[in-house]
Amino acid sequence: MKVQRQIDVKSFESRKGFIYDYQKLIRDVAIPYQYAVLNDQVEGVEKSHVAANFENAAKAVHGEDVGDGFYGMVFQDSDAAKWIEAAAYSLAVFPDPKLEEDVDGLIDKIAAAQDTDGYLNTYYTIKDKEKRWTNLLEGHELYCAGHMMEAAAAYYETTGKDKLLKVMQKNAEHIYRKFVTEGKEGYPGHPEVELALLKMYRVTGDRKCLDLAKHFIDVRGVDQDFFRKEAADRNWTVWGNDAKDDDYQQSGKPVREQKDATGHSVRAVYLYTGMADLASETEDEELLAACRRLFESITDKRMYVTGGIGSTGIGEAFTVDYNLPNDTAYAETCASIGLMFFASRMLEAEVDSRYGDVMERAFYNTVLAGMQLDGKRFFYVNPLEVIPGISGEAVTHKHDLPQRPGWYACACCPPNVARCLTSIGKYAYGENEDTAFIHLFAEGKVSFANGLVFHCETKYPYGFQVSYRILEGSGKVAVRRPDWSTEKFQICVNGKAQENCEKKGYWYLDGIKAGDVIEITLDERVKKVYASSIVANDSGCAALQRGPLVYCVEAVDNEGDVLSLAYAEDGEVKAGEFEPELLNGTVMLRASGYKTRRTDALYAYEKPERTACTITAVPYYTWGNRGIGQMRVWLPER
Repeated sequence: MKVQRQIDVKSFESRKGFIYDYQKLIRDVAIPYQYAVLNDQVEGVEKSHVAANFENAAKAVHGEDVGDGFYGMVFQDSDAAKWIEAAAYSLAVFPDPKLEEDVDGLIDKIAAAQDTDGYLNTYYTIKDKEKRWTNLLEGHELYCAGHMMEAAAAYYETTGKDKLLKVMQKNAEHIYRKFVTEGKEGYPGHPEVELALLKMYRVTGDRKCLDLAKHFIDVRGVDQDFFRKEAADRNWTVWGNDAKDDDYQQSGKPVREQKDATGHSVRAVYLYTGMADLASETEDEELLAACRRLFESITDKRMYVTGGIGSTGIGEAFTVDYNLPNDTAYAETCASIGLMFFASRMLEAEVDSRYGDVMERAFYNTVLAGMQLDGKRFFYVNPLEVIPGISGEAVTHKHDLPQRPGWYACACCPPNVARCLTSIGKYAYGENEDTAFIHLFAEGKVSFANGLVFHCETKYPYGFQVSYRILEGSGKVAVRRPDWSTEKFQICVNGKAQENCEKKGYWYLDGIKAGDVIEITLDERVKKVYASSIVANDSGCAALQRGPLVYCVEAVDNEGDVLSLAYAEDGEVKAGEFEPELLNGTVMLRASGYKTRRTDALYAYEKPERTACTITAVPYYTWGNRGIGQMRVWLPER
């Protein structure tokens, strides 16, 4: 069933352009900064203590008393894992002996913290060995193991070093023995290990990893009372999760019967990613059908225009269909990264542009917005409206911050952004035996297993010409037609326009060979986006989009006030010139609109005056980089 697969991360190499600039920022700034945070070397930010936790766990394994030697969240280990994964992918693009030495040193600490039976988790090794595997609902043991497995697989694939891989093979064997051989009941409260085990299976060929992933997916929700029974059998909790909230932990039904995306949004898309991967790996049509339903539930009814998911801070969760508040949105950065993972795995099962469209929307908007343009500050939550004095302060808006912090106590998002950006090549391009698939337009050299090699040149996402020069090999090429490129889309091969050869949103080009040049012309027009009238928060409003970029309006560009602004119903919207010095290089939009005069009275019986004005908008991913101020994605249209 796997009709195509991601390319190897080492098969994409970029040396200029938008993606390269971000990957260089991750290498030069984000990875060193995050390493310093993990080692508690950065003053003025939330303490991490991750490296020290592994050091103390190693002492505890050897019987030393480390007292209260653990600091942080129950899932603190995963921060180290995601950092290693980000570093591994960066090393594939930018070889760096010093970075490799730092990774090796951290891996040595992790390996030393593994218990003799293969168990690996600093929280329980340091705090209480007797509580191992007794709180799957909250304990995050399988979640942490999953992230470390992903790191191990990535570091082996990019460097050939297998020390961490051997550690995690031993850990996977321990988990298999516990849950399969010995028959312990249960499944992860926070899914993640499922998708990681499938990565381990592909790297190692160990069938137990595949079987264990299938086990956790198959048993989920079969015993709907499992978490309730588990909670009744213990007299302690990590943070008081409700064992009866089946929707929150996606356990109300067996996965093949689930129809609506529910609960904690990151947990959901990590689970669905594992399900989609397993479905294509094992040719499970029933499981794939469930994945289609869940993908449609998210993207047709529960996704923000920015590709953000999770409508509420209460449980960091989905709510109900069409409930998409802008000022209290959660839209966690990790959730949009997980949505990219899900879409990419669905593309492996069936090549359909709707998956690539969602992957692109999430990446260029919410994922990029998750990191400050300087690479040192990060958003956990990505609201679509911010009002200083309310956002981050009112009890209902505490989670929606008006500026990015340097770090978090729950620091899952910063290293997640880093690993996503450094590995973007494998999401941009796919392959099978005879076809090279172009899912996202990323400048650089791409090599495919079937011998095709080509070089992409483009100024995307600000330029709308994409050129692929075929350097080696021959075969088919399939190009995604973006959903926003509605009125202007053309593909030429060696200057000759191609007839419509489209299937499910991809144009298939036969007989491509070395020396050929494929040129793609996309729609550069600015579009107004309108939400369904069912979405109450966006009723009567419009958003602006150009290419894959959703735009927002910031106070700094609009005389300090966006709340008084409205787009003119039939007004013009123009894109400016590319400004290389503005926000690391961007294009502003200017729209005709109106500004309503502010009144001091809370309510009045006279219609407020309004005057014509020009409204300036910038890409959503760039907001919050020029100080604190109001921001809106959706404005009224009058």
